[in-house]
Amino acid sequence: MLDVAALGEILIDFTPAGRSAAGQRLLEENPGGAPANVLAALAKLGKRTAFLGMAGRDQFGTYLREVLRRQGIDVTGFKLTGAAHTTLAFVHLNESGDRQFSFYRDPGADLMFSEGDIEYDLIRAADVFHFGSISMTGEPARGATLAAVKFAKAQGKLISYDPNYRPLLWPDPAQAQATMRLGLEYADLVKVSESELELLTGTADLELGSAALMEYGVRLAFVTLGPQGCFYRAPFGTGRLPTYAVPVVDTTGAGDAFLGAILYHLSGRNAADLEQLDRGELERMIDFANAAGALTTTQKGAIPALPGLEQVQRCLAQLSKLPAG
Repeated sequence: MLDVAALGEILIDFTPAGRSAAGQRLLEENPGGAPANVLAALAKLGKRTAFLGMAGRDQFGTYLREVLRRQGIDVTGFKLTGAAHTTLAFVHLNESGDRQFSFYRDPGADLMFSEGDIEYDLIRAADVFHFGSISMTGEPARGATLAAVKFAKAQGKLISYDPNYRPLLWPDPAQAQATMRLGLEYADLVKVSESELELLTGTADLELGSAALMEYGVRLAFVTLGPQGCFYRAPFGTGRLPTYAVPVVDTTGAGDAFLGAILYHLSGRNAADLEQLDRGELERMIDFANAAGALTTTQKGAIPALPGLEQVQRCLAQLSKLPAG
């Protein structure tokens, strides 16, 4: 049995790593891709996970597969292809650690994942199925993503969705909006940023936007607000929790750590169970997730920076919170 199976992109993040002796900028190779990051976050917290996706049959793909294996993630559903190279992302950080991306993906191997590559037994064995929107930016991965989530829904799995918006990967915002909304039709819980909320719902208002998400059948919606913490909407209402004060180095992977920490608490439950959550229990989950996300920003890279259970518990016990937004 598995706690969480996830389908989607996996890639290499090249992150800034100082300057060479000659003054040239250095870049560090880090494993990345939001669904893989979420699974790694769960694995570091002690959960059983499996990844479904594709990388190139090149040095990067081999490296990524070994990284996931070392994290304890089942890689039975991780395929390698000679038809395209592993996708590369170059991360650009500003002075506060916030990032922008440049992508080498025309197409990348992650988009070559097809319906015939899906290991349905992994989805059947998991309590939770997680997916994102990056795998829906092109075919055949779009069709494979939708086929997998429909299967998971039919199996009664708890469905987690990350409508992750990277403008450079879409022809235009209208297509991104329409395709990303498809995923909402299957999701029991979603995690979005403020900009993603506005793209999906047409409003930046947290109350109105989160209410619009629920109209698709979503039962839990989380809007991550960076240093201002997290806004949430549940069947009983809405709320907002601050995050923890940490020295920020790189925000890459913080949202994935947050979502992984939420799923850490929800594995073993079904969609109907989300209706029974009370405010106290949900806010304890979010506080834990805020701590995981905050700790991830204190190091460079995504998977290498994800905290384990003891680190999160120390943060909860010892660190102070930022002022409420």
